[in-house]
Amino acid sequence: MPGPVKVTEYPAIKNAPLVGLAEGNGTFSNYHLAALVLFVPWLLKRVLPIVKYGGFKTYLFLLVITGIPTTVAYWTIMSRIGQRKNEKVQLPGKNIEEYITIKDSELKQLYHGKEKIPMQVFHDAFFDGKIDFNGDILEIMEQLHDWAKFTMTMELFKYVFTVLIPDVITHSRSQDEDQVRDHYDRGNDFYSWFLGPRMIYTSDNKLAVVCSKLELQPEDRVLDIGCGWGTLVTYAAKNYGCDATGVTLARNQAMFGNERIKENGVDESKARILCKDFRDIVEEQPKGTYTKIVALEMAEHVGIRRYQTFLRQVYDLLDDDGLFVLQVAGFRECWQYEDLIWGLFMNKYIFPGADASCSLGWVISQLQSANFEVKNIDVLGVHYSATLHRWYENWVSNKDKIVAKYGDRWYRLWAFFLAWSTIISRQGSCSVFQITLHKNLNAFHRVKGIESHSSIHVKLDKEPQLVV
Repeated sequence: MPGPVKVTEYPAIKNAPLVGLAEGNGTFSNYHLAALVLFVPWLLKRVLPIVKYGGFKTYLFLLVITGIPTTVAYWTIMSRIGQRKNEKVQLPGKNIEEYITIKDSELKQLYHGKEKIPMQVFHDAFFDGKIDFNGDILEIMEQLHDWAKFTMTMELFKYVFTVLIPDVITHSRSQDEDQVRDHYDRGNDFYSWFLGPRMIYTSDNKLAVVCSKLELQPEDRVLDIGCGWGTLVTYAAKNYGCDATGVTLARNQAMFGNERIKENGVDESKARILCKDFRDIVEEQPKGTYTKIVALEMAEHVGIRRYQTFLRQVYDLLDDDGLFVLQVAGFRECWQYEDLIWGLFMNKYIFPGADASCSLGWVISQLQSANFEVKNIDVLGVHYSATLHRWYENWVSNKDKIVAKYGDRWYRLWAFFLAWSTIISRQGSCSVFQITLHKNLNAFHRVKGIESHSSIHVKLDKEPQLVV
């Protein structure tokens, strides 16, 4: 019999309370949905007199007009009646008033006592100041399964059908530019209030790890795609003497990055940040220009439709003996409705256009289709959770400055994002995958990479006894 759920007490992370380890609802079947979408128009054709005598074209017509309503109904019902993955953690069952204070009279009539509030309804109302947390945001969010429910709402469906799906289909250059600049050109001070002075948008220990995996040498030509504020470019050029180029669509990031290069005493001929679309680099540079390429959490913004094209462009720019480190955020394949609703929140409010946050299996399949070979994969979700927790603490500590310059709504939105994401990445809903790759060519000397293949180098506490 499986044992009880246990809490942890590790100093490096934000440890969850017992209620924060509760499993959610993940009830869903593509097969059931497909069967329903096909069955409903067939049933209507059988019972409705006006279409009863129609042929196959009538059935197709009914399929078109009932497909979306059937899909919406299925998602809604499953998110409401589906069972939790398991019941090992018993929820306290407290009244929601112990966790949150609803100031809006209409919402207060709908959600009170044991009646949990849909997460989408809650966070939208919280951003507007209609609801407050009764205490620290992260501490209350740790107990969210006891006061919130992860049901699909009409507002979520409206966003999916009118914004998300059209964005996935189009994903144009102008769309990428608008979304990135709207996000990253908000103001460097905005990001410094949670990232800190290093201005690095991922786990703090990333720089040394990535450079080690790239096996950087002075003669290397490095390309950092979606380079942020140029921290990795500066670090690589300063510590390894290689030639490093960063590319970003955000003007503020490019200016900040180039200033950082100068401040760190790196010769401008050895490192630079370019404010341009990565696709311009593809058009300007010949094949095999770069010996090392890195893309840290930017491929999500490429979009599902253009993902394979992006990878093939990276492949062409990479030297045949080169290395490619790709770090991407992605969802677990056996998702729960909390994961889905968090993802929709992120796409709407935090990272618009980042629709390629897919499962690890999907990413690997795309990489192999582009003729890359996987050397190593590290799953870094728990490390990211620790970093997010520190970012959350930074953000909360700078509340007065943030509200004074950007307003209360921006403070609330990002405090909520950082708190919930600390939980999401810790519990595996969405993780970070750091993948080391090279071209899948016969002539690639794989033996050269053994030394840097850190996951196979085990440090033993004592010499093991041999089995005879």
